[in-house]
Amino acid sequence: MTNKSDRSGSCILAGFALAAMLACTTPSASAHEANKRVADANALATTDSTSRPQPQSTRRPVARAEKGPYYVDFRARTAASWGHAFVWYGKTNERAVEVAGLTPAGDTWAYVLGHLTWVPAETGASYGDLDPDYLTANYRVYLNEADAKRVFAYIKKLQASSPVWNAETTNCTGFIGDIAEFMGLEVPYRWQRPENFVNSLKEMNGGRQMVRLSAE
Repeated sequence: MTNKSDRSGSCILAGFALAAMLACTTPSASAHEANKRVADANALATTDSTSRPQPQSTRRPVARAEKGPYYVDFRARTAASWGHAFVWYGKTNERAVEVAGLTPAGDTWAYVLGHLTWVPAETGASYGDLDPDYLTANYRVYLNEADAKRVFAYIKKLQASSPVWNAETTNCTGFIGDIAEFMGLEVPYRWQRPENFVNSLKEMNGGRQMVRLSAE
């Protein structure tokens, strides 16, 4: 009876020892399944990245804005009153610019009088036209050489034929509006603030940068 009990106890101890050894050397079923799922996911990701074609970018290359060697820049700047509209024009690769605009000649009195009648005008650069700190709006349009010659000649002719200034009739927005019209651009209502006029000019023409004149 005692031997049988000893043998049973020995078998039980051996069973516990074997279970402990298996627990230390064999991963659990749940751990094994988890490792298998990670391995399968990694394999799938690797297979997909190598076998599946990569999606091509849908972004289209941005076309560079077309530019010519010459330009006319319609500009507006601040002033003591409503502001002033004028143009820069010249060659794209040169720093020097020509300036054309219509202003009353003389001092403040000429400006005040110009709201009642016509006063002598100046058509070149005025104070602030070359200072970027005064700029409130601009719209630059490019030209090829042949068209630039025609436009620049027209500007010179317009300067020579604009001897008077009046706030309501022959003013700065009307002056640059004539240039824009000669170039074939859509021209907004002229009797408005210079900044609004230049912005409207740009908007009406869709920000168009290259202009080609019609045949003479």
